[in-house]
Amino acid sequence: MRTETPQPIRLSDYRPPAFLIDEVALAFDLAPNTTRVKARLSVRRNGAHADPLKLNGERLKLISVAVDGRALAEAEREVDAEFLTVPGVPDAFVLETEVEIDPENNKALEGLYMSGGRFCTQCEAEGFRKITYWPDRPDVLSRFTVRIEADKAFPHLLSNGNLIEKGELSGGRHYAVWNDPFPKPCYLFALVAGALDVLEDKLVTMSGRTVDLRIYVDPGMAPRAAYAMDALKRSMKWDEEAFGREYDLDLFMIVAVRDFNFGAMENKGLNIFNSSLLLADPATATDMDYERIESVVAHEYFHNWTGDRITCRDWFQLCLKEGLTVFRDQSFSADMRGHAVQRIKDVKALRARQFAEDQGPLAHPVRPSSYLKIDNFYTATIYEKGSEVIRMLKTLIGPEAFRAGMDLYFERWDGHATTVEEFIKCFAEASGRDLSDFFGWYEQAGTPRLSLSSAYDVARRTLEVEIAQETPPTPGQPTKTALPIPVRLGLLDQDGRTQAFLRDGEALDETVVVLSEAKTTVRLEGVDRPPVVSALRGFSAPVVMTTDAQPKDRYVLLAGDPDLFNRWEAGQELARELILARAAGQPDEVGEERFAEAMGRALSDQAADPAFKALLLAMPSEPDLALARQPADPAALHEAREALRLRLAVHLAEDLKRLHSGLQESGEFSPDAASAGRRALRNAALELLAANPKAETAELALGHYRAAGNMTDAMGGLAALMLIGGPEYEAALEDFYAKWKAEPLVVDKWFAVQARDPDETALGRVMGLTAHPAFDPKNPNRLRALVSTFANFNPVRFHDPSGAGYRFLADQILAVDRYNPMTAARLVDPLGGWRRYAPALGQLMKAELERILASEGLSKNVFELVTRALGRDGAD
Repeated sequence: MRTETPQPIRLSDYRPPAFLIDEVALAFDLAPNTTRVKARLSVRRNGAHADPLKLNGERLKLISVAVDGRALAEAEREVDAEFLTVPGVPDAFVLETEVEIDPENNKALEGLYMSGGRFCTQCEAEGFRKITYWPDRPDVLSRFTVRIEADKAFPHLLSNGNLIEKGELSGGRHYAVWNDPFPKPCYLFALVAGALDVLEDKLVTMSGRTVDLRIYVDPGMAPRAAYAMDALKRSMKWDEEAFGREYDLDLFMIVAVRDFNFGAMENKGLNIFNSSLLLADPATATDMDYERIESVVAHEYFHNWTGDRITCRDWFQLCLKEGLTVFRDQSFSADMRGHAVQRIKDVKALRARQFAEDQGPLAHPVRPSSYLKIDNFYTATIYEKGSEVIRMLKTLIGPEAFRAGMDLYFERWDGHATTVEEFIKCFAEASGRDLSDFFGWYEQAGTPRLSLSSAYDVARRTLEVEIAQETPPTPGQPTKTALPIPVRLGLLDQDGRTQAFLRDGEALDETVVVLSEAKTTVRLEGVDRPPVVSALRGFSAPVVMTTDAQPKDRYVLLAGDPDLFNRWEAGQELARELILARAAGQPDEVGEERFAEAMGRALSDQAADPAFKALLLAMPSEPDLALARQPADPAALHEAREALRLRLAVHLAEDLKRLHSGLQESGEFSPDAASAGRRALRNAALELLAANPKAETAELALGHYRAAGNMTDAMGGLAALMLIGGPEYEAALEDFYAKWKAEPLVVDKWFAVQARDPDETALGRVMGLTAHPAFDPKNPNRLRALVSTFANFNPVRFHDPSGAGYRFLADQILAVDRYNPMTAARLVDPLGGWRRYAPALGQLMKAELERILASEGLSKNVFELVTRALGRDGAD
C-alpha cells in the first residue's frame, strides 16, 4: 500500500520559470538499449533571484554535466530520481549534459521508446524529462537544433522543422541535422528513426509557397495513407479560408506508429499518429475510421497555430489548445460531412463521455485548479466541453466578432505561452462586450440543468417562455453560480409549420435567449397559432434541458422541425421516456406503437439525408439511459431498450428490409459523406432487424457479412450477428479472424465486437480472449479494443450482479499500471460512477476501487483517479 500521499500541483501556486532556454542543441546517438543524448542549453536567469538551476529528469543515467565548458564534480551538483540541481550558476551560461537511456525497455511509451523496431517519441505532457534534463514545463520556449546519428538499419532520421544537413558516417552509420526556427516548449519535440515507406505530395499555400507533405508508414502501407493525405490538404486549405492561417514551414510530416498512448500528437512539423488513426482502405477500414482519420488529421494540423505557435502558459490552460482545436476540427468536419449530422454525432459523444464525467466524482472545471498527474486531465471536459464553450462564445458575440477576436489572438500571442484569461480578453476587445461572467464556464464544474415552461395567450397572440437554470454540486464546488447560457429557439404550429413572431418589435423565425440569471422570462408577440416550442436548437449550450412539452409536441418536432438536431432530439426523448417507463415496470405499449409509426414516417421521408435517418434509428445508448435514471439498474435498462427495439423491428420489418436491399452498393467504394450515409442507413436497418433474432434475420445478417465488399459492411454484418448469436455468429467470427489475422488494426475490431456482446457468456468470452495469442496488453490499441470496450460499452455484462466484471477490470488496471500508468489510469473511469448505480452494484464497484488503492506500488496516475473516485481527494 502507498505510504506517502502525493501532493497536488495547484494553479494558485504558479510562478514564472526561474530560468529560460533560448537555444538548445541535442545530439542523439541512437541504440535500442544504450541511446546517448547530449544537450547543449543556452540558459539565462528569468528575473532577479538567486535560485539554483533545477531541471526535471527521470529514468536517466547521468554521464556528465558541464557549465560554460567546465565539467562539474559530483559535489557541485545534486541528482535524485526526479531532478538535477546545480547551485550557484551565473545569470547566463551554457549547460552541457550527457545521459544514457533505454528506449527498448520503455514500455510506458513516454519519452523516447521503440515501436515496431523503430525509435519514436511522445513528450506531452511530461515525457521530455525522460529524454534529457530540462525545465519540463510549457512556458519555457526554445529553438531546437537536433542531430540524430544511427545505424543505417534506421534509414529515416526525422525531427521537427527543416532538414539542414545529412550525411554518411563510418561503420555503416549516418546522420541528419534538423532545425526548427520557431520557439516551442519541449512537449512538442519529436524524433522518429527507422525503416518506413513514405507517401509524398505538395500543397501551394494562399501566399504561393510550395509545402512538401510526407506521411511515413510501415513498409507496404503507403497506399493506405492516401485518405489521410487528402484530409491533410483539405485541412490546410480550410484553415486558410476559415481562420486565415497559413502553414509556416516548407515541410510537413506525419508518422504512423503502432504503439501509442494517445490518438495523435501535434509536434511542430512532425505529427506522430497512432496508426489506427492514419491508415485506411476500403478492405480494412470502416466509414467511422475514415471519419476519425479526417477529424484527427485536421485536429493535429490545426494545432500548428492553436497549440504550437501559441501554447499554454501552464498545464491548467490545457483547454486553451485542446478545447479550441476541437472546436476547429468539429467545424471542419461539419463543412466536410454536413452540419446537422456532424452536430448530432458531436453531441452524442459529449453526452456519452463528458456528461457522465460531470455526474461523477471525477467532475472538474474546463480549467482545473489542481492535479497530481496532468495526464489524467486529458478528459472529455477539457476537450469536448472546452469546444462547446468556444461554440457558445461565438453564438454570444456573433461570427464576425468571433473571427476578429481570433485574429487578434493570433496577432497578439504568436510565439508565446498564454492563458485562458488573455484568450477571452481578445474577444472582449473585438466585440466590445463585457465577458467577465462568461469566464465562469471555465471555472465551474458540472452540467447546468435548464427547465423551460411556456404560456400562450390566444387572445393577445403572445407567448411567455420562462427558463430557469441550476447546476448540481460537484466535488469541491457545493455552491454554483448562474452562467450565461445561450438558448436558441423557434416556434412551430401544431401542423409542424414554422411560426414567425416578434421579439422587441423585430420579426423573427428564430432567436437566441441568453439566460444570465437563475431565471429569465422572454415575451414573444404576434404568435398567431398555438405554438410548439423548439428550444436549444443546434444544442446551443452543453446543458440538460427539460420542458413542459407533451409527447404530442415532440411528435410535431420529430416530424417537421427545420432544425434537424431538434428533430433527432425529439425522437431520442420519446424513446428515452418509453424505455425508462418500461424499466420502471410501467410499460406504455400504446406509446411504443405510436413511436414505431412515427419512425416509419420518418424513414419514408425522401428528402431526409440517409445519414440522418441512420441516426434516427439508433436508440439512446444504455450508458446514456443510466445517466437519466438513478440509481441505475443496467439489467432493467438493457431489457427495456431491447423491448423497444424489438417492437420497432417487428413494426418496421418490411420498411427495414426494403431499405436494406435498396441501399446495397454497386460500383466502386467511396468514403465521401453521401456514400457513407447510405452505408450507415443500410447497416442501421440490419442492426434494428437483428433485435428480432429469427432464423430469417440470422440468414440475412450472414448474407450481408459474406457479401460485404468493404470493411464497413463486413463489420455491420458481424455486429448484427453478434446481437443475434448462435452458430452463424461463431462461424463469421472464425472466418473474420482467419481472413484478417495478419492485420493488427482489423484484429482490434474482432476483439472489440466480441467485447460488446450482450450474451450471458460475454464476460467469460472476454476473459478467455485475454489469453488469446493475438492479445497483447502492452499495445494500447489492443487493450482498449477488448478491455475498455467491454467496460464502457457492454454495461449489462460489465455490471454483472456477481461483481465479476468489476474484478476483471480492476485486475487489468493493476497489471497494466506496472508498466504503463497512463493507459492504466484511463481504465479507472467505468468504476468511478459507482454512486450512480443500485446500491448492491455500487458497493461491489467501490470494493474494487478500494482493492486497487490498497495495492503496492500504485502509480500517481491511478492513485489520483481512484482516490477522487472514492471521494477522498479534496484537492479541487
